[in-house]
Amino acid sequence: MTSPENSLSRWQVLNIAWPIILSNLSTPLLGLVDTAVIGNWGEASLIGAIALGGIIFSFLYWGFGFLRMGTTALVAQAIGAQRPVQSRASFYRAFILGSLIGCLLLILQSPILDFALSLLDGSREVESSARRYFEIRIWVAPISLAHLAIMGLLLGHGETKLLLLLQLILNCTNIVLDIIFVVFLQMGVEGVALATVIAEVLAFCAGLIIVHQKLKAHDVTPNVPLAILFDKKALKVMFLINRDIMIRTLCLIFAFAWFANQGAQAGDITLAANAILMQFVSFAAFFLDGFALAAETLVGRAIGAKNVQFLNKAISYSSQLGVITALLIGVIFFFAGDLMINVITNIEEVRQVASSYLLWVIVTPAVSVACYLLDGIFIGATRTQEMRNAMIASLVAFLLAWYFFHPWWGNHGLWLSLEVYFIARGVTLAFYFPKIKQAMSHSA
Repeated sequence: MTSPENSLSRWQVLNIAWPIILSNLSTPLLGLVDTAVIGNWGEASLIGAIALGGIIFSFLYWGFGFLRMGTTALVAQAIGAQRPVQSRASFYRAFILGSLIGCLLLILQSPILDFALSLLDGSREVESSARRYFEIRIWVAPISLAHLAIMGLLLGHGETKLLLLLQLILNCTNIVLDIIFVVFLQMGVEGVALATVIAEVLAFCAGLIIVHQKLKAHDVTPNVPLAILFDKKALKVMFLINRDIMIRTLCLIFAFAWFANQGAQAGDITLAANAILMQFVSFAAFFLDGFALAAETLVGRAIGAKNVQFLNKAISYSSQLGVITALLIGVIFFFAGDLMINVITNIEEVRQVASSYLLWVIVTPAVSVACYLLDGIFIGATRTQEMRNAMIASLVAFLLAWYFFHPWWGNHGLWLSLEVYFIARGVTLAFYFPKIKQAMSHSA
């Protein structure tokens, strides 16, 4: 990984981004295999149970995503400032915090599950199977959340190829065990859950080995004095960063949940069409996230080193590559969107409705790329208070847009509101953007 004292090229940014993109793209394959193996049991309720259980864990772990994001920023800044002990301390704090939160989830698993199922409102059969799935998978919550800290450390070091390796270990192991437990051993939902548990434990152990080797390669010892590890000032900084990122993430979750709920109220056909089109949005996000996470690492390095030239290059190159990628994805959606819809579903009415809203998906990558990139820049700079405020303002803009547009234009109004949300996120973060360079100038 190039240090901030050296030059930075677009190729180096791309070299950080592409493993993240591949890692992102491997995740939907796992969900597809989960659905496929359980789908051959002939019980629709089991497919719904896996989907429901997956949603619960996705929201749980997404809500604690600050364990990854905050760690990436603090580690990258410490590396840029050539303070390896602080880099290790930031990782250890997040690792301990993730483990403790995971233990708390274990203790509170019953009320969490009851609350989640009351919100999701599945049938009795679906809820019963989802409960069995949850009660097995929840036992690795401490490991899953601590693993976010491992991901943050590797991203902070710019070691995205190692991150890809861990993701492949996780997903490939999960897929193989899915087939063994469900297809051959006929374990049903319990088999899918157990496969995930074993895969997460294996990936976690591999992550620990990688981290240990990584730390030893950079320092004589991976130890951190307790006085530094539990330094009150550092703990307060971590708490404030994590608080802001969590609030920001909860606003994000609420916005997409609101979008999904409004689509559901429009009927099954519109709900299905929106679900298909949101897969397109997720596909674009897999690519744009690669450049956003590259920006996190490089901006963090530049901030830590107080190197304005490196900061400017990191922002410029990641933005250029991100915008080019967004435009290319939009072109792909324009020419192949209808074909992709037809591959996903054979229900003609759903195809027609999805095609009528395809324009929104075509423009979404170009409209949303700024907010993805700025998110990465602000996380790398640990300007999380501004991120929080921008996200709250953007959520208000989204809800206001929905209030005015949805009654007049129905589902088109809902999609327009989502585009307003992406634009608002970009505009509000751009408003705060000069503060990053001002802070750099004052600290230099």
